[in-house]
Amino acid sequence: MKYIESPNIYKPKPGEKSVFLAGGINGCPDWQQEMVHLLSDTDLVLLNPRRKHFPINDHRASAEQIVWEYESLRKADAILFWFPYETLCPIALYELGTWSMTDKPIFVGIHPNYQRRQNVVMQTRLARPDVEVMYSMSHLVSQIIHSHLTNLSSVIVSQ
Repeated sequence: MKYIESPNIYKPKPGEKSVFLAGGINGCPDWQQEMVHLLSDTDLVLLNPRRKHFPINDHRASAEQIVWEYESLRKADAILFWFPYETLCPIALYELGTWSMTDKPIFVGIHPNYQRRQNVVMQTRLARPDVEVMYSMSHLVSQIIHSHLTNLSSVIVSQ
């Protein structure tokens, strides 16, 4: 696995498959690091918008972050969405709506207690009937591993 964290720029190389980690950043646990751990034995490039140290009061950093996410979403071969229950994830909802209207591979996971669960499930089903929504990170990882994105020798996913 290769790891790219904002604000570092991803420069795709031939043969690489990249996945953008879309979902809650503020007001929720660092689920991205758990996902990085769960996918560490893959050959994927993971694009993480969540910075270890983000200068929240710096308007230039905020603008840079928005641009990084916009460009990285377009470079990514696939987008993984995770909706934790602690926050509504308004930007991730916007991104899901945007990318649901394309043929880019998306993987959608929702914590069972996420407040807008029914909306995400139904809208995804209507826009992308090919996408099965998962209700745990381990199932989401299994879905990615069994997709055409990875070439794995052996990966064990705990259920």
